Amino acid sequence: MVDVHATGLTLWVVENRIAMKRSQGIGSIDKTSRRVLIRIDTDAGVCGYGEAAPWAVFSGTVESAVSGLARYFWPHVKGARVADIPKIIKACERAAVGHPEAKAAIEVALYDIVGKAAGLPIYQLLGGKARDRIPLSFSLANPDLAADLKLADAMYAEGVRIFKIKTGFMEHRDDLKRVETIRTNLPGDVDLRIDYNQGLDAFGAVAKLRDMETFRLTFIEQPVRADQWTAMAELTRRVETPILADESVFDPATAQHAVFERIADAFSVKIMKAGGLVNARAIATIAEQAGLPCYGGTLWEGAIALNAGAHLIAATGTISLGCEFYMPRYVFAPEELEAPLDLRDGYVYPAEGPGLGIEVDEDVIARTAIDTLSLN
Repeated sequence: MVDVHATGLTLWVVENRIAMKRSQGIGSIDKTSRRVLIRIDTDAGVCGYGEAAPWAVFSGTVESAVSGLARYFWPHVKGARVADIPKIIKACERAAVGHPEAKAAIEVALYDIVGKAAGLPIYQLLGGKARDRIPLSFSLANPDLAADLKLADAMYAEGVRIFKIKTGFMEHRDDLKRVETIRTNLPGDVDLRIDYNQGLDAFGAVAKLRDMETFRLTFIEQPVRADQWTAMAELTRRVETPILADESVFDPATAQHAVFERIADAFSVKIMKAGGLVNARAIATIAEQAGLPCYGGTLWEGAIALNAGAHLIAATGTISLGCEFYMPRYVFAPEELEAPLDLRDGYVYPAEGPGLGIEVDEDVIARTAIDTLSLN
């Protein structure tokens, strides 16, 4: 393993059709979504896959991820020993600030290579399993309420018991009506959450969230703007339902500050916003020391990134509130999936094979790619 070095990078920009419009407090996506997939080759014949899935209104753009990977980060990966992951990522962090999705893609691809070479799944490289399976949370975000109700019924029949309703993209009275209708139509054993994605104004937010508490919610996610930390802390103090911070907590530094300021009762952990598995694990560790649970969030990732996320959560006990790893199966067009993701009976299972533990179909990638770049 010591003598395995990175020799080549293949980068694909893929465009996937999506099955339904998805509306959230900070924006909507309709018809298609773009991601960046990478393959790192080595002089030992072992390759690793990674994925960058930025969202322009959340963290960055596909174009910036491509530039970061090709121009700034690949020169620090090329020729490096792939087992020296911390050293490589540190060099990438010094090469360019930001670009967390691109850094995550590189780190996951390197872990995939190391796991394959060692014959171990990534969760073993992270210390072993804290759990065998992860409860799946499905987000109801279609502005067409009837369509969401039909989908929720179908998901419930498949074993899903956690639903998160996207709020904040319509008037408060309409949000209340929507949440009430969904709560009334779903069986009583459903674990229900809501997510504003920063959609509320701080002024009047306490009263609006107290209105929502009628519906027995497990948590309320990111009600106000990411930078409104004083408002987040006040809502956490005054609202009985736990407040979960997403956009306010991107990395270990903001997680530490968030704990100190008491802006939330829980954190959403995402590989894409954290910049990889190691930083995501660090956020969860900081939360654990403060007694805060975490939730496995997503942006618009496909199977490569979400399989990596499943390995992370399987190995991290603090991420105990489930995960929303449903995009490849239920939102993207099924014939455009480049790899499988094991979803069964309302749970996500980490793959058991070496590395990511998945077979990536490059023929599918070629069909969905709108741009390809190869670097040596």
